[in-house]
Formats: sequence, C-alpha cells, structure tokens
Amino acid sequence: MRAAWYERSGAARDVLRVGEVPDPVPGPGEVRVRIATSGINPSDVKRRAALTGPPTERRVIPDSDGAGVIDALGPGVALREVGERVYTFNAQWQRPDGTCAAFCVLPEALVAPLYDEDFAAGACLGIPAMTAHQAVFSNGDVRGLTVLVTGGAGAVGHYAVQWAQWGGARVIATVSSAAKADLARAGGADATIDYRQEDVAERVLELTHGVGVDRVVEVDFTANVGQNLKIVRPNGVIAAYASSARECVLPWQAMMVRGIEVDGVYVYTMKPAERNRALADLDVMLRRRGLIHNVAARFPLEDIVAAHELQESGKAVGNVIIEVQGM
Repeated sequence: MRAAWYERSGAARDVLRVGEVPDPVPGPGEVRVRIATSGINPSDVKRRAALTGPPTERRVIPDSDGAGVIDALGPGVALREVGERVYTFNAQWQRPDGTCAAFCVLPEALVAPLYDEDFAAGACLGIPAMTAHQAVFSNGDVRGLTVLVTGGAGAVGHYAVQWAQWGGARVIATVSSAAKADLARAGGADATIDYRQEDVAERVLELTHGVGVDRVVEVDFTANVGQNLKIVRPNGVIAAYASSARECVLPWQAMMVRGIEVDGVYVYTMKPAERNRALADLDVMLRRRGLIHNVAARFPLEDIVAAHELQESGKAVGNVIIEVQGM
C-alpha cells in the first residue's frame, strides 16, 4: 500500500518518506479501514520530532485521526460492517502504524460511524473534537454557566466553542484577529476578545460584571495561569489541553483558597465514561450535521513534509488534512 512513514526521529524533511509498504491484516477484534483522509495534530509532529518521548528506532506511519471505509474485519468483530463509513481516533496510541496510509488496522472500538459527513471532516473528529468535548464537559453539564475558550478559532478551540454553545453555556472566546473572531462567532461565541489588542482579564470581568467565568478551556496553561486566576470564579475550573512549557509553578495558595480546580485534558487517556459521552454526543451531532469543521489546509500524501511543516509553524487556523486517496 501507499504510505508515509519515518524510521528515525527528526525534522520533517529529513525523516519523512512516501512509498510502498506491506498491506496490514486485521487481527482478532480489529478492523481494517481504507483511508480517504488523515488528520495531522500537534501530537503527531511532536512524536516525529521526539518532543514527547524517546526517539523512534522503527518504522512509524503517523497520525491517529482519519476517515474512510471499513474493508476487512478480523475474527470476533461484532459491531462493525464491511463498507461502513467511519472516522478513527487514537489509531496510533501505543501502536506504530497510524492513518497516513492507504489502509489502517485498529481495534473496532476505535472507529465510529461517519454517516454522510465529508471524509475531511471525519479526519478532524478524533483529537480536536473529542479533546474539546472533554475540556467542556468533564465536570458535567455547562448549561447556564459562562465558559471562556482561549484560542476560539483553533482546531480544538473552535469545536470547544461549539460544544459549549450546544451545551447551553454563555461562551466567550479569545482570538488574535478579526478574521478569527468571525470564525469563533460562527461557531457560537457570544463575545470575542482580541488578546493582542485588549486586556483579557479586564475584558472578561467587564463582560461578566465582575463575577468571572465558571470554566476556562485553555490552550496554553503555563502562559495563561496568572490571567486565569484573575477571571475564574470561586470553585471554577481550568481545563487545559496544552501548554507552551512542560513544567509550571502554580500559585497554589491563591488557587486553593478559591477552590479552583485544574483539569488536565488528554484525549488518549479519557475515562471510559468521558469517551462514551463524547462518542454519543458526536453521533448526535453528525446525524444532524450540526458541527462546523474548520479545515485549514489539505495536502496530497506526497506533500506530507509540507503538511507537517505547516502544522509545526502554528500558522494553520484549523485542521491540517492529508488526502490519502479518493473515494
């Protein structure tokens, strides 16, 4: 099959290759998906660069997110069918071969129905949409609450805006341009704050009449912890799914006396109940075609290097998609 891979860690143009590798065969409890699209996430490029673990010493086919059609079933598969349109999630978690290939084999529990949604949309759902769902709902319903989403036009942030709005919250989103403000508002944000032009804490307190927000969906915990301490109301939550630094000194006393909870969001290790709720809510939204999917760029498989470099640049507003093969 045609695939992209790397056999050592390093810069994208130094290690990524495209060519032919053997077709995978599904084992017990596994399905094989003929991949139409593959989604590149920050975790994928960090793994390739060995920023999140030891360097690789074997062939790795990148990416956990993807979409396509089931074309083969392993022994014992009961819930899936050949010909079913699906999206994948966690395809590469603790496995070497992901979705950036013509075929991907993974446990049947790691695929879900895509219905008639576009395959490019399907490649956005695993990490971005499920991370956003956990960040919004991991402490329960948000109806009647005020939620601040930092980076409300980003791959995760844009879904978080939509989930919070769907859940009945009042949504405030931070952005860095007028165009990104438009994206956040299209997703359901009630108000936006341009953090390059406005003092976020001051503006949030103004919008909430000095009360603050109940929950923050945070894209950079370390950079914004001081700011969030000013705007999260007592017994509120900071749900962080990323940080620009791997370690952080917490203002513990101030957080403790106000009962502020920090929720670390990591889609690969979601609790079963959180994952089941995310999948159920995604199923509802996909049936209704109720989500906006923000695809920033699409690349053919042969341009995998350019796709990885765009993801690493931080300039992609939304999801970076590899079009593996037409269907």
